[in-house]
Amino acid sequence: MRGGEPLGRAGLALLLVAAGAGARPRPAAPGDQPRSSVVLVVCDSLDGRLTFFPGNQTVDLPSMNFMKRYGTVFLNAYTNSPICCPSRAAMWSGLFTHLTESWNNFKGLDPDYITWMDLMEKHGYHTQKFGKLDYTSGHHSVSNRVEAWTRDVHFLLRQEGRPMVNLTGDRKRVRVMEADWRNTDKAVNWIKEEAVNLTQPFVLYLGLNLPHPYPSPYAGENFGSSTFLTSPYWLEKVNFEAIKIPKWSSLSEMHPVDYYSSYTKNCTGEFTKEEVRNIRAFYYAMCAETDAMLGEIISALGDTGLLRKTVVIFTADHGELAMEHRQFYKMSMYEGSSHVPLLVMGPGVREQQEIPNVVSLVDIYPTMLDIARIPVPQNLSGYSLIPLLREKTESEVSPRGPRPSWVLSEFHGCNVNSSVYMLRTGKWKYIAYSDGFSVLPQLFDLTADPDELKNVAMKFPVIVHYLDKILHSIVNYPKVSSSVQEYNKQQFISWKQSLGQNYSSVIANLRWHQDWLKEQKKYENAIDRWL
Repeated sequence: MRGGEPLGRAGLALLLVAAGAGARPRPAAPGDQPRSSVVLVVCDSLDGRLTFFPGNQTVDLPSMNFMKRYGTVFLNAYTNSPICCPSRAAMWSGLFTHLTESWNNFKGLDPDYITWMDLMEKHGYHTQKFGKLDYTSGHHSVSNRVEAWTRDVHFLLRQEGRPMVNLTGDRKRVRVMEADWRNTDKAVNWIKEEAVNLTQPFVLYLGLNLPHPYPSPYAGENFGSSTFLTSPYWLEKVNFEAIKIPKWSSLSEMHPVDYYSSYTKNCTGEFTKEEVRNIRAFYYAMCAETDAMLGEIISALGDTGLLRKTVVIFTADHGELAMEHRQFYKMSMYEGSSHVPLLVMGPGVREQQEIPNVVSLVDIYPTMLDIARIPVPQNLSGYSLIPLLREKTESEVSPRGPRPSWVLSEFHGCNVNSSVYMLRTGKWKYIAYSDGFSVLPQLFDLTADPDELKNVAMKFPVIVHYLDKILHSIVNYPKVSSSVQEYNKQQFISWKQSLGQNYSSVIANLRWHQDWLKEQKKYENAIDRWL
């Protein structure tokens, strides 16, 4: 941070000209030149629609705009599972969630799983990681786990504090999310002190917690994270006039799974327009702070002359609904939650390119190997992004044949009372639930209805049938849903047994304690019936 101020747009542009990135030559044939270094910055909960029009009108994000100016933006990039750990498990393994079996925030990859970073290290890259990783099993709260395991139980309990905003500090308060800034500083120092002296290429990973909402301690001991927190410094970067107040269906018209999500997220009460606008504004301000951290990394690469030989990738594990569809958080297949940012700049990447193809986070694994010129394993779910970034023909790069015209996302965790599968292809988004019969599917035409307010599944049965057939060819989803149900029950039983006499008091005091304690016996009986 220069004098406490993050680098602005003008500073970044000057820096890039100085680094010679603006006049980048076309790449030579792969064998002719040294392998590029790579920097991957992954934040948490950033709605990908903020990186292009019209979403980018709501808040000033100079570093992301800079990456667009000197690189490529993907207009349709998706998470493979809209929650932290399962999404990251997909990104670090290159495999869909039903293959990693990362069913909830507690269950990720085994610690010894071979990631793309392990392979790059084995093939001569120097590797470094800072900040949030969250792709292995065993993290997140007990509440998180138990809520996921008990989602098939016939009860409805609020599991979150009501979403709220909190303004902290004054106009001089730049570093609100201090832990993220500390990790950003570590990464900047590493670039300036270590990376600059390396003789081999490097891969640097920085994981940020922002713009994930902050914990809400007022909600009791096992609180969730429902507070959107920022300072006036960042709030001033938001264009309040451009903030869209989302339209909501009435509670009675909501899809049953949406209603469950909205209720467990404590969003079924009354919210004024002002409240909704503020939640969205504070969220966008948190995105601006995230953008400044990305800017520090780009600046450090520019200052050291490394920018011209480094591929920089920016993305997020999932988005944030910020009160769209009467929900905050993620765990949903709606665009706010499932659409992620994906920006790439560096040697051989076309400038000012907007790519409409659907892509997803499993594509990161083969892309990393492609940059490092490491043979890509045939069993991956993802496809390298390099042909799209460099406009090569697919066959030139991928022995697996062309990239499919669809992406898959799935969700099996908390706040949603069914396994969910989303297929995105062309203008369509198809969402199937559970076994495909017991819960009605959804179909959205994103061209005609970008806000996803009209489920047209009943209107277009032929398209539903066609898309469901594609979905079945990728994943036997009724079977997966049933094995998740079985897993949930077995996990719950062994957890319950491990608590012995303490079971009643422990389960009563999880995040749902405010509702549970009103009718403790009723909820325990509902669980006994389920078991």
